[in-house]
Amino acid sequence: MINKFLNTQTRSVSIASFILAVFYVASAGLGLLRDHFLAGNIGTERLDVYYAAFTIPDLIALLMVFGAISAAIIPIFTDYLTKSEDEAWEYVSVLLNVFIVGLIAVCGIFILFAPFFVKFITPGFSPEKQATTAMLMRIMFLSPIILGISNIVSGILQVFHRFLVTALAPVMYNLGIIIGIIFLTPKFGLVGLAWGVVIGGLLHLAIQLPAFFFSGFKFQVSSFKFKSFFHPGVKKTLALMVPRSLGLGAGQINMIATTIIASTLVAGSIGIFTLANNLSNMLISMLAVSISTAIFPSLSRVYLEENKTEFSRKFSSAFLQLLFLTVPASVILFFLRAQIVRVVLGNGQFDWIDTRLTAACLGVFAVGICFQGLIFLLSKTFYAAHNTKIPAIVSAGTVMFNILMSLFFVWLLSLHGIFYLLMQNWLKLQGIANISVIGLALSFSVTGIAEALLLVWLAYKYYKIFNAKIILASLYKILISAVAMAIAILIVRQELISLNIIQLQTFWGVFVQLAISAVAGGVTYLLASYFLKSKELSSLLTIINIKRIIK
Repeated sequence: MINKFLNTQTRSVSIASFILAVFYVASAGLGLLRDHFLAGNIGTERLDVYYAAFTIPDLIALLMVFGAISAAIIPIFTDYLTKSEDEAWEYVSVLLNVFIVGLIAVCGIFILFAPFFVKFITPGFSPEKQATTAMLMRIMFLSPIILGISNIVSGILQVFHRFLVTALAPVMYNLGIIIGIIFLTPKFGLVGLAWGVVIGGLLHLAIQLPAFFFSGFKFQVSSFKFKSFFHPGVKKTLALMVPRSLGLGAGQINMIATTIIASTLVAGSIGIFTLANNLSNMLISMLAVSISTAIFPSLSRVYLEENKTEFSRKFSSAFLQLLFLTVPASVILFFLRAQIVRVVLGNGQFDWIDTRLTAACLGVFAVGICFQGLIFLLSKTFYAAHNTKIPAIVSAGTVMFNILMSLFFVWLLSLHGIFYLLMQNWLKLQGIANISVIGLALSFSVTGIAEALLLVWLAYKYYKIFNAKIILASLYKILISAVAMAIAILIVRQELISLNIIQLQTFWGVFVQLAISAVAGGVTYLLASYFLKSKELSSLLTIINIKRIIK
């Protein structure tokens, strides 16, 4: 029965999106639990070390693996599969060999020179803090090797519409990190936390292997040869992945630049920024990643069939569905940011100043959530059309913009002038002298908005996939519903306090305020969408039809 469950195929895009979203919710739930333990047990100052150690391993994983999966492996494997199943699996076998050798070689070099890279990315750390960061980084470099294999497996399984098991993998990854926090950290300190990351990677891979072998994969020893590097499929993969990898790498370089700047600010800035960013990214993963991942194979197929009408229809539907879900998510995140941070992170070593600064960063991130989500969808659309250059060039171009904006906003906030007072009042940070970390979050959001708008314009220019009339007709309904939602949240949030229904000094008081206000806002949004006859609401109700979840 377990084997049947893990090998479930889902061919409907809407239902695949729903399944992915459900498991992203489960993964996000574990992610919240993970961050709860991290904030309470580790504290933001020590988390600076942990998150800084992640930066270079994440960069290697993005450059060498994730770009290949999203931009190259799925369409190339699909193409091989339509011609010959044997050739398709030979391609996978050769590709795995090449990537394993490459990852081991590259990660081995970085393990040797970890102290040098740590000094570069954490100039504001003390020598002791840098030494600890280097030790953690060396352990974490095992993760790109394991996750590299696992994510190639994920890409192949998505071609076979086995979205269920691929969506379960991130759940297992977070579970591994939680195991490290609870069982290894008390005994081994931050080193135990790093080994938890490795355990998470192993679980991420292990849960997918049965479905991978069931799909038809058989390791071919004959493929493990030097000439494997010159296999036509591998060469095509590398050609397609390089621009995509550079684009993804650009995003991670942004994070490295943020880490460099944050390391020179008040202690705990890296931890505060990353915890807030994690909360924001969880919503993006649940909504944007699930929709874009589910639609990608279908977009790739109709593009190969040269069906421009269907290509445009599928994109437009996903575009509007994404806005329908991310806009209200942004509203909830912004107006209930303090409650979310207090419920999820407010415990143990995570003090009141940490809470207020993290909530402020979360509010700034909330402004750009729908744009960050659109970047995923728009990039996938270009990849489906075998165009990896445009998203890569745009991402690379935003790196310098983000760095300059970060330095500019941090500098402005350090002056304690008009801009400082505006940010302090808008985000309710009165009484906190050093709020420079807000400049990093503000730059991140501004850059995301600029990148999304540029991709929208380029997608229209090259593929004419936007019908402005249809988009605007749905967009105004979404915005009206979102305004009604915001008003409902503000009224309910305040009335709960005015009527003495809750006490904000207690965890349960804050939790009840968060839950009731969010539910009131969500119901208002759905009712407004219903009365405005939103097509996206009808699509959502169709997805939730339980009888059609699994075919």
